[in-house]
Amino acid sequence: MADSYALVKGGKLNLKGHKHKKSKKEKRHKRKHEDGTPSASEIQDKDKSDTAKHGGWWEIKKFGDIAANIAIEVGDHRYITALDNGELTLGQPRNEGEGPDPTEVFTVIKVNETKIALKSGYGKYIAIEADGRVVGRSEAMSTREQFEPVFQEGKVALNASNSCFLSCDDDGDIVCVSSKAGPGEFVRLRTCAVRERDPLEGVPLEERGSVKDAEVNYVKKFQSFQDRRLRVSEVDKTELKKAKKEGDLHEVMLDRREKMKADRYCK
Repeated sequence: MADSYALVKGGKLNLKGHKHKKSKKEKRHKRKHEDGTPSASEIQDKDKSDTAKHGGWWEIKKFGDIAANIAIEVGDHRYITALDNGELTLGQPRNEGEGPDPTEVFTVIKVNETKIALKSGYGKYIAIEADGRVVGRSEAMSTREQFEPVFQEGKVALNASNSCFLSCDDDGDIVCVSSKAGPGEFVRLRTCAVRERDPLEGVPLEERGSVKDAEVNYVKKFQSFQDRRLRVSEVDKTELKKAKKEGDLHEVMLDRREKMKADRYCK
């Protein structure tokens, strides 16, 4: 299966010649990763923005998040829709801030830990036909009505019982004809179900461990690595534990990095 799944801010007005001197506080809160990867807070902000643009329907990124009702987004703001004659087609584009239409919402039946079945709003299971077309006319569920959502590297595709991935053809019909998943087979599964609250929600990824791990994570994040050596303070970690309780962990870690000359923002 894995082998077949082959991937392919406005700001303030800047005046010419004027140099803005950043405060230490700005340096602490507006840093970027050396390699350009987004921080945990940036990822969370991006997810919130994406959810708002889709009317509160958030993107499912793992099998365990699949809820009772989902919409299948193909392209941007376009969802697979069920017709009263059992056909499936690609719905009209939705405006930013709008969620899917009721005819674009499917009920999920989890078959096992990897496969699901989908019912349209007309109470029919969607299934794969012999010619590869996907329709919603089945009264009961068999292997033809089962699909496997494949999650890999931030992408998702739906694999049907004929070992082909779901996509939309040039006529707007929903088919499963490709044995490999490329850009045309990538979809987004969305739901408006209430998310289970993560007990670590609001805690940066870098701090989801011991204070020792947190210090190493932030050194890796902000160190210039000019000599490819990781510089971590050898001073007792007791002050970090105390700082975490008192709420000034970031300031203390910055001071420790400054003393080690291990932060590219430190002078």
